[in-house]
Amino acid sequence: MSEITELLRPGLRGRTPYGAPQLDVDVQLNTNESSYPVPPEVVEAILAELADELGTLNRYPDREFTALRKALGDYLHDRSGVSLRPEQLWAGNGSNEVLSHLVQAFGGPERTALGFTPAYSMHPIIAETLGTTWVDGQRDRASFDLTVESAIEQAKGVDPHLVFLCSPNNPTGTALPFDVVEAMLEAAPRAIVVVDEAYAEFARPGTPTALSLLERHPRLVVTRTMSKAFALAGGRLGYLAADPEVIDALRLVRLPYHLSAPTQTIARVALEHADRLLETVEAIKDQRDRLVTELTALGLRPVPSDANFVLFGGLADAAATWQALLDRGVLVRDVGIPHHLRVTAGTPEETTRFLTALAELVPTHATTKETP
Repeated sequence: MSEITELLRPGLRGRTPYGAPQLDVDVQLNTNESSYPVPPEVVEAILAELADELGTLNRYPDREFTALRKALGDYLHDRSGVSLRPEQLWAGNGSNEVLSHLVQAFGGPERTALGFTPAYSMHPIIAETLGTTWVDGQRDRASFDLTVESAIEQAKGVDPHLVFLCSPNNPTGTALPFDVVEAMLEAAPRAIVVVDEAYAEFARPGTPTALSLLERHPRLVVTRTMSKAFALAGGRLGYLAADPEVIDALRLVRLPYHLSAPTQTIARVALEHADRLLETVEAIKDQRDRLVTELTALGLRPVPSDANFVLFGGLADAAATWQALLDRGVLVRDVGIPHHLRVTAGTPEETTRFLTALAELVPTHATTKETP
């Protein structure tokens, strides 16, 4: 053990940093980014606003990001019908920062967080690196569903301080029934229950949002992001909606002036152009559904998705298939589930490239055995 390793916090020794491969290949379908660039007219609008503000960068930004919070509230009301006051909204540099704020405020030493595997891998990483004990709950091994009965049993057995749920779930893509969320709030009476809705804009028609439950449940938090549907992964803006008392708690742990003035401006102007930026959502959903249909036709087992990606099984060796696709210029995600890979829904051309490459591999890479 090196001298520096000995000085490192014991809980961090031996860990590896999070990070999906960033490789220069033709078709990048591994990180659930939008394949569509920001439209020129939106770029121009952002540049015009930034030009007016760059001369004032000698001053700190609005610590309360007041205009941005109002814009977020207007957007959520327009899209979901749920009215939220600015004091119910919070934002950070990507959804991971607002998740970190939640763990800093409500987790920590001698506190426990519960999530249900497979789910977003950053939830346990954030919890554990901030000193919170992580408990890996389980979903049904075949369907990846989380039933009310299972959720209640696992929550009561843990009695957590934080619960993380994903709807739609990453990496499986499935949305979560409201019954599970409300059951979790009852079964974990001392927990902040976080519903991660990073992919909410891609959900199939009729899929409800947990935003509508906020009024009745002060311990519920709903997190969102502008990285996916808004094509702003490089802009780094995540946000959450919660009871004002939860927001007040987050002020205790946020760093001073944590959202830069340019970040606030980019996100605010993007929200003003939400209709234009979200025009690609339906196109992406079409490709997602195309993936489900054509992967099934190839004899593989895709999971029906409410997100902008598809998890599919039926592979003899997921790692070998991942490498074989990469050798053909297509990058997808190996999420660590045996016999499964995850592919982002991209442009029609990217989807075709992926499906063509995979069709060449199926005869030798697929398995006829049922896989969990």
